[in-house]
Amino acid sequence: MELYKFHVFLSMVAVLFLFPVVHGWGLDGHYTVCQIAQSRLSKAAADAVEKLLPTSANGDLASVCIWADRVKFHYHWSSPLHYIDTPDNLCNYQYKRDCKDEDGVEDRCVAGAIYNYTNQLLSYNKGNDHVSTYNLTEALLFLSHFFGDIHQPLHVGFTSDRGGNTIDVHWYTRKTVLHHVWDSNIIETVEERYDDSNVDELVDAIQKNITTGWADQVDSWENCSGNKTACPDIYAIEGIKAACDWAYKGVSEDSTLEDDYFLSRYPIVLWRLAQGGVRLAATLNRIFK
Repeated sequence: MELYKFHVFLSMVAVLFLFPVVHGWGLDGHYTVCQIAQSRLSKAAADAVEKLLPTSANGDLASVCIWADRVKFHYHWSSPLHYIDTPDNLCNYQYKRDCKDEDGVEDRCVAGAIYNYTNQLLSYNKGNDHVSTYNLTEALLFLSHFFGDIHQPLHVGFTSDRGGNTIDVHWYTRKTVLHHVWDSNIIETVEERYDDSNVDELVDAIQKNITTGWADQVDSWENCSGNKTACPDIYAIEGIKAACDWAYKGVSEDSTLEDDYFLSRYPIVLWRLAQGGVRLAATLNRIFK
C-alpha cells in the first residue's frame, strides 16, 4: 500500500510542475465536492480513506481531489473517463448507447469509470490477497474526482459541441467557451461576489444549505435504487437535463453571458456541487461499511 502511495505522490508532483493550476470545477469545484464528502463519512469510511490517501495529502481528500485531471496528461487512456457524450438535442442519456469512447469502446465514460472504481474499492474489505490486485489509492482518487465530473452538467453534454467546448461565448467581457463557463467562470464569480474569493467560505455556504434549504432532499440524494453501491446513471440523467434546461438554454455561438445568465445559473452549480459531495460520501460509506 505504501508503494502505491509513493507512486501516486510522484505522479502528482511531476504533473503539478508541468501543468498550470486550473480553477473552478477543475480545482475549487472538486475541492468543494471532496470537502463536503469527507465531512459526512462514517467512522469506517473515514478510516479507510485515511489509510488509502497518499501521505502527502495529510489526511485531506480535498487536497488531492484534482489529481485525476493532472494525470490524464500522463494516463492518456483516462481522458474519456471524465465525461459522457450524448446525442445532440435529445436531452436524454442511456448507458448502453452513450457510455463509450470515440473509438466505440464500451464502458469508457464517467459513469462506467464510477462503476469500475467502486468495484475496485469494494475489494478493500476482502483481505490482503484481493487488495494487491488494484491500486486502491488511485481508485479512491479517480472515484472522488469523477463524482465531481458527473455532476457538472456539461460533462454529460452533446456530442457535436463536445459538451460546450466548441461554443465560443463571452463571460461578461472575457472570451471563453461555454464548457469553461460551467467548469470555472460561474464558481469564480460566485466566490468574487459572495465569498471574498475564498473557497472555504463557498464550502461553508453550501454546507449550510445542505442542512437547511436542501435538507429535505438529502435522503433522496444519498439513496441508490436496487441496493446498488453506486448509481451514476441517475446522476448522468440529471446532468443532461440540467445541461439542456440551464447550460445550453438561450446560448448560441458568440453569446455574451452576463448577470441574467449568472444569477439564474449559479444556484444550479451550487446545488450540483452539494449533490456531488453528499453522494460521494454516501457511496464511500457503502463501500467501506
